[in-house]
Amino acid sequence: MGGARILGAQLQKPSTIQCMTEYDTLRRVILCPPKFMAIDEAINEVQKQYEDENINKERAMKQHGEFEKLLKENDVDVITLPASEEFPEQVFTRDIGFTIGNEVFVADLAADIRKGEEAPLKEWLSEEEIPYQSATDRMEGGDVIVDQNTIYVGISSRTSAKAVRMLEKKLPEYTVKRIPFDGRYLHLDCVFNILSSEKALVFPPAFDQETLDELAASFELIEVEADEQFSLGTNVLSIGDGKVFSLPQNEKVNSALRANGFEVIEIDFSEIIKSGGSFRCCSMPVERG
Repeated sequence: MGGARILGAQLQKPSTIQCMTEYDTLRRVILCPPKFMAIDEAINEVQKQYEDENINKERAMKQHGEFEKLLKENDVDVITLPASEEFPEQVFTRDIGFTIGNEVFVADLAADIRKGEEAPLKEWLSEEEIPYQSATDRMEGGDVIVDQNTIYVGISSRTSAKAVRMLEKKLPEYTVKRIPFDGRYLHLDCVFNILSSEKALVFPPAFDQETLDELAASFELIEVEADEQFSLGTNVLSIGDGKVFSLPQNEKVNSALRANGFEVIEIDFSEIIKSGGSFRCCSMPVERG
């Protein structure tokens, strides 16, 4: 069974770093509780809608705790980074780093309010004696999606073309596909998400026709409508064996997932999505397989 692992605990060294897809069985994942979660500075379109209402931290912690509990019940080893009052968006661990093959990259966060979130990740990696590479010139994990030997990278205000060239240089054995999209949607995983070797979720209005045609050539695309894109319907988390974490509010997405043979694990994440991220944003896998 999986268990929680807290930074600083004296535990056996982990054995494997590996992520070749977004949908192989999730073995180990990094989370951070939303203990100090708040919209201190609206840095995306969703946050602007909830800036006055802001975040109920107690409710966010309860929802995140249920997410962690269900991950463990599905045999996922959960690593918990410590939350800091200095960083109100730490819950979105996907952005601070990403794993490609057996390489861990620590992100270069674009927004000033988030710079420094990567420090606890670096500390954990060093403590576990896991080597890592640092991304340069603005690159966040929400824009990086891996499928075997192909890496899809969103070109956005959070990830630069220069950073993608760095990734190509460091990983010459992979094909890196640049995916331009409408920057108002923050990260690529808010508008595109790979579910299996054959299927992916997509929000078509975020892309030009050429890009949509390119994605459709590789996957059977399951379209997400505007209302459910706003509630992060694309930002599901696959944990293997066709199981997918999704919000119960996104009924059309969930119906389409089930119609395509996926098992949907529904958890209310309504408080956390007010900051513009859902299950994928809140999880940084370090081992799948």
